[in-house]
Amino acid sequence: MTSTLDYITRPSSLKDNAPLLIMLHGYGSDENDLFSFAQELPEELFIISLKAPYAMQPFGNAWYAINFDAQQNKWNDVEQAVASRDLIANFIDEACAEFPVDKSNLTLLGFSQGTILSYAVALSYPEKVKNVIALSGYVSEDMLKDDLSSKDYSHLDFYCSHGSVDQVIPVEWARKAPKFLNALNIKHSYAEFPTGHGVAPQNFYELRSWLGKRI
Repeated sequence: MTSTLDYITRPSSLKDNAPLLIMLHGYGSDENDLFSFAQELPEELFIISLKAPYAMQPFGNAWYAINFDAQQNKWNDVEQAVASRDLIANFIDEACAEFPVDKSNLTLLGFSQGTILSYAVALSYPEKVKNVIALSGYVSEDMLKDDLSSKDYSHLDFYCSHGSVDQVIPVEWARKAPKFLNALNIKHSYAEFPTGHGVAPQNFYELRSWLGKRI
């Protein structure tokens, strides 16, 4: 498949109509990072792990730049983020056309910056997504399309989790997601774990169980 995004795959045990899981890594990482989860996830899943489009120095990739000013305040390059959002949305269409998957059964799994993009894709293009696993991230409203209130979110379901002592993305930011999703009547669950910016083992077992019931 010729795609604007690089990726790696793990085929499904099913010959066709496999549920599709697309992984979106965090800032400064790459497609191999979350792919380590693949061997622990249900074998009927067709798994694709994407590589973000913006190369960083000396290594790693980003979905969008994070800039710092002289006082070390940081802000996001929203233009790059929106471009990545739309690249992922287009990739979903390409993958569903290329691979033997069920396009009505697609899960996005993101970590950190990948979660911010997962929210942006699912809320802007809900017709393409069924489930979202949002790990250690938050909803960035400036990366969403403007017409949220006119979209159908009735089929969407989110699993959101965060470390209660996350030193990279404050847990307070993540705690706003349930209120945001409630306002749009979107099904979701939210959990916190006594960890930093990462996925604790009990968090992984919980998300795996949550996903297993929904694919």
